[in-house]
Amino acid sequence: MSAVMITRKVRKWEKLPGKNTFCCDGRVMMARQKGIFYLTLFLIVGTCSLFFAFECPYLAVHLSPTIPVFAVLLFLFVMAMLLRTSFSDPGVLPRALPEEANFIEMEIEAANGNVPSGQRPPPRIRNVQINNQIVKLKYCYTCKIFRPPRASHCSICDNCVDRFDHHCPWVGNCVGKRNYRYFYLFTLTLSLLTIYIFAFNIVHVVMRSVDSGFLKTLKETPGTVLEMLVCFFTLWSMVGLTGFHTYLISLNQTTNEDIKGSWSGKNRGQNPYSHKNIIKNCCEVLCGPTYPSVLDRRGLMREDSPAFATSEGPCSFDNPVAQTTKTTAPLIPNEHTPDDVKPSIAASAEKSPSPKEDQSPAPKIPPLASPETDMETSIAKNH
Repeated sequence: MSAVMITRKVRKWEKLPGKNTFCCDGRVMMARQKGIFYLTLFLIVGTCSLFFAFECPYLAVHLSPTIPVFAVLLFLFVMAMLLRTSFSDPGVLPRALPEEANFIEMEIEAANGNVPSGQRPPPRIRNVQINNQIVKLKYCYTCKIFRPPRASHCSICDNCVDRFDHHCPWVGNCVGKRNYRYFYLFTLTLSLLTIYIFAFNIVHVVMRSVDSGFLKTLKETPGTVLEMLVCFFTLWSMVGLTGFHTYLISLNQTTNEDIKGSWSGKNRGQNPYSHKNIIKNCCEVLCGPTYPSVLDRRGLMREDSPAFATSEGPCSFDNPVAQTTKTTAPLIPNEHTPDDVKPSIAASAEKSPSPKEDQSPAPKIPPLASPETDMETSIAKNH
């Protein structure tokens, strides 16, 4: 059995490190923990389905036919923003190659010098200047890179994300540079949808209560009661979350920076990324350019994998395999044969007799006497 290396082409997303899952040949990128994301889908789709089934037919006839139309448009926009946030690359930074990591390690060792044993080495930090302010770039020991400004390593996805905001389990993905605007639009439109459904649930109950009574209306419309409960508890969290991110966008600040207090406090500097103008900050975050992904998930790369071939079956590789032939003649030990091999050779020679030993020796017949032979023998004796 011999091993042969086969080179095949694979997509880069199949070999990417980190704790992400990919679907549709690398087009969809999510975190591995997707249970809460499925709960989000269930709550949104389930609540809207109940609203379309119970309230919309009654409100379209007795109030206005535009109510279900606007609800459908708002629902579709919410789902589009949710899926765009969940299925897109948030801005994951590629890890350093082994050669790049070794080069960075050499640079760090050369800059720090020889550290005495027992002492802690200095922190791996580089300083850059942004808008006349010094910003520190921290070294990531997992990705082997100096993280760009505003980037951070997500412990759940195990990746460095550019302009990292936070990891949101409700969307099943990190929120970063490439999907933050879609996340904000998702929270904003979901808040509007929740308010819309909750308001028209109240209108529906009030209009029915005029004819049937309040308690009888609640008994006849259990779906409306369930919708009101879901919307009531969802409304406060979604409106509060949307308001918090609106505040962050007005300051051009991320959730990670706000929690760590990067630009607040007496010893902290001012935010170098803020334009000191709410409109400009909102335009940069929400209306700025769409950044391409730096992962190249669907790119091709070569991978060498070993394959084993046996001598019994036909070989399908281009490289021919050398074949050995066995001789039936016994090996005879000589002076160049090692001592540990001679007993085995002798034993094999005894077990496999040669063809000459199998044949009985032919009897020797003396030659016939003739005058020529007698004369030759007499001449040989005289000499």
